Amino acid sequence: MRLSGIGLYTFQEASRLTGIPNAELRRWLLGYRSGGGDDAREHEPLWTPEPKHVGIDGLSFHDLLEVRFVKHFRRLGLSLQTIRVAAKSAHELFQSPYPFTCLGFKSDGKAIFADVIADSGDPELLDLKRRQYVINNVIRPSLFEGIEFSGETAARWYPLERNKAVVLDPNFAFGKPIVTSGGVRTDILYDAWLAEDRNKNQVASLYEVSLRSVSAAIRFEQRLAA
Repeated sequence: MRLSGIGLYTFQEASRLTGIPNAELRRWLLGYRSGGGDDAREHEPLWTPEPKHVGIDGLSFHDLLEVRFVKHFRRLGLSLQTIRVAAKSAHELFQSPYPFTCLGFKSDGKAIFADVIADSGDPELLDLKRRQYVINNVIRPSLFEGIEFSGETAARWYPLERNKAVVLDPNFAFGKPIVTSGGVRTDILYDAWLAEDRNKNQVASLYEVSLRSVSAAIRFEQRLAA
C-alpha cells in the first residue's frame, strides 16, 4: 500500500482534528479488553485503519472522516456493537470500506440503522426506536457539510463552516490541513504568525499567500486549540 494519496495522521493529530479523546479513538480502531481473569473479554476494533496494513500506528483521511460519524452515533447513545453491525450492513450494501462517508449512506443510513435497531432485540434501543429519537437524528446534513465527493467517495474536507479557505486533501501534505489558496500547512502559518510578533502581513509575504489565507489558518488553529 502506498502512503501517498491516503493521508496520514497520528492518533494525537486525529484527536485534535475531531475532538475525540485519543484513548477513545484507540478503543474504536485498535480494540480493547474489558474485565479481568475468567471474565476478560476482547473487543474487536470497528475497522482496521488503512495505515495499520503497513505497520503504521495512525489513521488515513477516510479513517478520520469516518470516526466523526462514530462520534455522532455515540452521542446519540448507540453502542459500539450497534455501530459495528450498521457499518457491516452499509459496507455490504454500498461495497465501500468506509460506508458512513459514502454518498449512499447520506440517503439510506437512516433505514440501515432502523433495521439494525429493530433486529437488535435490545429493549433500550427498541424504546428509542419507538420514540424515533435515534432514527430521526442518526443522519444529519451537518455531518456531510464540507465534504467534497469524487463519485461516491469522499475526496476532501473543508473543516471551516461555510468556508473553503482551509482544506484536508489526502493528495497534498499527507492530508494535513492546508490553506486552499497557496497550499501551505495551517500550523506552519500559525507558528510563523506567532514568531513574527503576530504580523499577518509579514507571514503572507514570507509564504507568498494572501492575507485572507493567513487569517483563515490562524482562525482554524486557534479553534483546534480551544
